[in-house]
Amino acid sequence: MKGNPRLDAAQVDHRDNFAARLLAWFDQHGRHDLPWQHPATPYRVWVSEIMLQQTQVSVVIPYFERFIARFPDVRALAVAELDEVLALWAGLGYYARARNLHRAARLIVERHGGEFPHAFDDVAALPGIGRSTAGAILSLGLGQRHPILDGNCKRVLARVHSVPGWPGQAAFERRLWACAEQHTPAQRCGDFNQAMMDLGATVCTRARPACQRCPLSALCSAYQRGEVECYPQPRPQRRLPVRRVRMLLLQADGKVLLLRRPPIGIWGGLWSLPECGMEEDWRAQVARYGLAIKAVERLPELRHTFSHFYLHIEPLRVEVEADRAVMDAGEAVWHNGPLHGRGVAAPVARLLASLDDS
Repeated sequence: MKGNPRLDAAQVDHRDNFAARLLAWFDQHGRHDLPWQHPATPYRVWVSEIMLQQTQVSVVIPYFERFIARFPDVRALAVAELDEVLALWAGLGYYARARNLHRAARLIVERHGGEFPHAFDDVAALPGIGRSTAGAILSLGLGQRHPILDGNCKRVLARVHSVPGWPGQAAFERRLWACAEQHTPAQRCGDFNQAMMDLGATVCTRARPACQRCPLSALCSAYQRGEVECYPQPRPQRRLPVRRVRMLLLQADGKVLLLRRPPIGIWGGLWSLPECGMEEDWRAQVARYGLAIKAVERLPELRHTFSHFYLHIEPLRVEVEADRAVMDAGEAVWHNGPLHGRGVAAPVARLLASLDDS
């Protein structure tokens, strides 16, 4: 979209009651009992906002409650081992979020004496926090006036203003930030931002939006045109590539060999299984650990979806000689029993569970 992204005078006049309508709806129909709202401290809001990225509220709630029970404040999180943080995150996916949360907690202790910063630039400078997340933390946690633009807000604003384009497109984002800035009120900013998220999550949904129940329907350009489901436009589709990998469940006396993955990259810092490319000799991989093969079983294949590719996993259960097994040491352990204190990715957890079931 070309031109200045600001709203023109006619649009401002036409929508001067946007916030009033939305807040009145929120008072009656908004979500007021989410666990991070009681109390809504910057730390609790921060943890919830990071967990809610790419993840639904219903999924996040039990994770949030377990996380806060173990790490009730910034200092508790900062002094924890990354292993424990990742273990509590296991299953939520997008593990860079957990690593950034841990890094940010340590920086808050180092730079701000353990108190969550109140200045926007200080918050936005922390790992894993962008403009919208910083605005959400400070508005929901401290009542400061900052617009936000999460996925739900983008959908609401794109429809109200019939903004062409799709999320991630630069011109689309600039236009919506201008809309968000214009509509965000000076008072009750936290409630307004929560209302925007609630409206997008419960009424102005991606499919089958409940326009008849929407407090903004009289102001919504897309609704007046009968084009609500046309906004936002879908991102042009592209085929996701498929990567194939062989994972080895090396067992000795009922224990399974786990390796810690590098701190960055896919599943960074989590515990996983030895793996090799489909063209590599997996027996050589076993021999590298000084293990002798006793029996081999091919397990059902798995496919795991990442945002940018599919991972196709061919698992092999390999029984090895126990007396030649590698010793537990740092980045390699023989595991048996519950995964307490060890974070593993969802497909690895499924493979380990399949061994327990068998």
